[in-house]
Amino acid sequence: MSDRSDSPHLYGTAPEAESKQGKAGHTLAPDQQAPTEHSYAHPVALADGKVVTVEETSGVAFAESDRPVGRAVPQADDRPEKGSAPVAIPAAHPTPNPGPGPGPVADESSSTTRQVVIGAALGVGVGLLANLLRKAAVQAPTALAGRWDKALAAEHRAALAIFDLIEQTDENDVARRTLLLTQLKHAIGKHAFQEENSIYAMMRDLQMTEAADHLNHEHGYVKQYFFDLGEMPRDDPAWLPKLRAFRSMIETHMREEEEDLFPRMREKLTGEQNRHLTRLMHREGLKLA
Repeated sequence: MSDRSDSPHLYGTAPEAESKQGKAGHTLAPDQQAPTEHSYAHPVALADGKVVTVEETSGVAFAESDRPVGRAVPQADDRPEKGSAPVAIPAAHPTPNPGPGPGPVADESSSTTRQVVIGAALGVGVGLLANLLRKAAVQAPTALAGRWDKALAAEHRAALAIFDLIEQTDENDVARRTLLLTQLKHAIGKHAFQEENSIYAMMRDLQMTEAADHLNHEHGYVKQYFFDLGEMPRDDPAWLPKLRAFRSMIETHMREEEEDLFPRMREKLTGEQNRHLTRLMHREGLKLA
């Protein structure tokens, strides 16, 4: 695969009528309005009629309900209407009258403190376990695919499936494009992290340094494509062609790995070394799962 560092496929490299930098320094006439700031949050209608707001992040989609959350305890300014019954506000834990010397008050306080500490520790433990289980579930499809090269090929197919879904959208599907692009970024980001921290590192130890550096260099342009697609408005007519150019580049990268470099690398390793590399790869994948 040829070096793409000089190829004019990046957003903003071709001559445009007005560049981003030109817009920044352009003085608007009095009768002109400033361009609308690109929003990174988009409403998405769910099947049950609810609407959530999806915000783009570095690989994770956060959804917050648009329904206002009621306060559990009335505040000071929540005064009841005239003629209505007063609202009972729960009081804090009653403080018993202090007795002479150490007695039940001290014991109760100590017991309550121990319960809080134990409860907090259990809560942390349950949270860590839940996070580990979630990570294991995310990494499971890769792990079930088998040896490291087969697992990475399975992740390639999963990423291409997300490309398929995005290419089925049109300029009216702004929120769906945003959500799918976020999913794609997370999937490919985890995949690249695994390769760079285990596969390409092992490749260099096998005297395949030029190939490893070439693949790692192309990962830089994967990040560039994600940056450019994130900066472009989702309803821009040029957005989908940009995505297709990205797919073309990454498919060539995948074929080179699957059909040439990974088979050569696998043959250089013993059975135990291949199993060891598989474990290393999954360890790296769990970090970002």
